[in-house]
Amino acid sequence: MTRPIAEGESVILLDIEDNKEFFYLMRAKGHINLHKGKILHAEVIGKHEGAVVRTSKGNPFLVFRPTLFQYIMHMKRDTSIIYPKDLALILFYSDIYPGSTCLEAGIGSGALTLTLLRAVGPLGKVISYEVRPEFIERAQKNVQLLLGETPNLEVKQRDIYEGIEEQGLDRICLDIPEPWRVVKNAAESLLPGGIFTSYLPTIIQVKSLVDALREEKRFTSIQTMETLLRDWHIEGLSVRPAHRMVGHTGFLTVARKGDLP
Repeated sequence: MTRPIAEGESVILLDIEDNKEFFYLMRAKGHINLHKGKILHAEVIGKHEGAVVRTSKGNPFLVFRPTLFQYIMHMKRDTSIIYPKDLALILFYSDIYPGSTCLEAGIGSGALTLTLLRAVGPLGKVISYEVRPEFIERAQKNVQLLLGETPNLEVKQRDIYEGIEEQGLDRICLDIPEPWRVVKNAAESLLPGGIFTSYLPTIIQVKSLVDALREEKRFTSIQTMETLLRDWHIEGLSVRPAHRMVGHTGFLTVARKGDLP
């Protein structure tokens, strides 16, 4: 059995009847007002995952810790985030593995940071560059709330356009407007075989980046892609695509460092 829900943790309350989820941070003296009644935080704290709690009107809700997907979608944010469908693409095409050292730039609200930390594990390291202190503060709070203390995360208030301090990096993941300005320094900082990835909203930005990667010569296997996500509605004899889908959110460009020919 998993450990009981503790004060200070975030939880998902799932409405069993409507299959709707609600995200809350547990406080000992807190309470939740829902259209189906009231739930005291004290009634949730101490419960195991999957337990049933009832509102003041008797309506049942299931208690869960949020998955990484749920946490990223519900966490507080000061910026737009990289959505989970794109984060999954980054993980696999960047080949983020346990024990690797990854540099990210553009910490935002911490969605990519959380994803990288989960992937590199306790023996790996994530280094985050961010210029704006308010973004650093928000991202660090989001990381702390889900993962607790993370000694393998190093956050620097630094402009990556001015250079990269680290050498011997396994991976570089960028969420910045002008990644082509970083290409030369990225080639110097990555280990041979290291992977460079960049997430961009527009194809014009992608074109500038790909031109810079090709000009650098040390980058090969350059690939740009996007992913579209569509749910399906399956109920009785009704089997059809959902009426709404998550379309374009951004482009991912990936390249790998080799020796000069």
